[in-house]
Amino acid sequence: MLFTLLIIIVSILTFFVPLLISIALLTLIERKVLAAIQKRRGPNKRGFLGLLQPFSDGFKLVLKQPLLPLVANKFIYFLSPIITFSLSLFVWFVIPFDFFRIFVDLDLSILYILAFSSLTTYGLILAGWSSNSRYAFLGSIRSIAQMLSYEVFSGLVIINVILLTGSVNVTEIVLAQTSMWFIIPLFPLFIVHFIAVLAETNRPPFDLPESESELVAGYHTEFSSITFALFFLGEYSNIIFTSALLVLFFFGGWLPFFTYSFFSLPGFIWVYF
Repeated sequence: MLFTLLIIIVSILTFFVPLLISIALLTLIERKVLAAIQKRRGPNKRGFLGLLQPFSDGFKLVLKQPLLPLVANKFIYFLSPIITFSLSLFVWFVIPFDFFRIFVDLDLSILYILAFSSLTTYGLILAGWSSNSRYAFLGSIRSIAQMLSYEVFSGLVIINVILLTGSVNVTEIVLAQTSMWFIIPLFPLFIVHFIAVLAETNRPPFDLPESESELVAGYHTEFSSITFALFFLGEYSNIIFTSALLVLFFFGGWLPFFTYSFFSLPGFIWVYF
């Protein structure tokens, strides 16, 4: 039993540690792109080309003292970022990176993903309400309204993918694309789903819930140090997760474009690519 538990812990760590590193590098890439758009250098002081900047920022946030508003609900205030971050990790358990590279191969994995993705709204509304700040509360309401609105479009696209494959299992959806990726017959739905993903993850031009001119910062206005970091870890984890769903639903997952091509790579490399 102890050996089995050790194997499970090592398997989870070997999966989630690279995920957290990917989240850190994603923040760096976004800051570099925004800097290039605005014709400035961006982070370049920590490490080679600023590669250590995300880790430096994360270390700083962990060491900072958390500031608790006097009128906040303490229990829910600290619980809300934990809910947001935990739910962003739970959805990864049913994502296949290869035919056998998956934690839990559920028959109803699509319903599992939709359920946990919808639960993330509770973390946002609790964050805004527990802060007892009008700016944080308005920011949480705007975030939830936008997420729920575009989840409808995302769900309708996923229903079409399910009807095409006849299964709600992610692995079977990928295997159904052996002869042709779904991006070809479902290209208009891919565009709709991509726009919905941008809105659900608050990426430009759908970053209205965090409008600094009206709401200071949004639902996380009153959060600092590690609680602030957990919200952004959850947000960027959702960005990578929704990108993985796009790959699995429309780009064949671990399957190459030509299944019987001469040039073949391991499946998880196709997913990462």
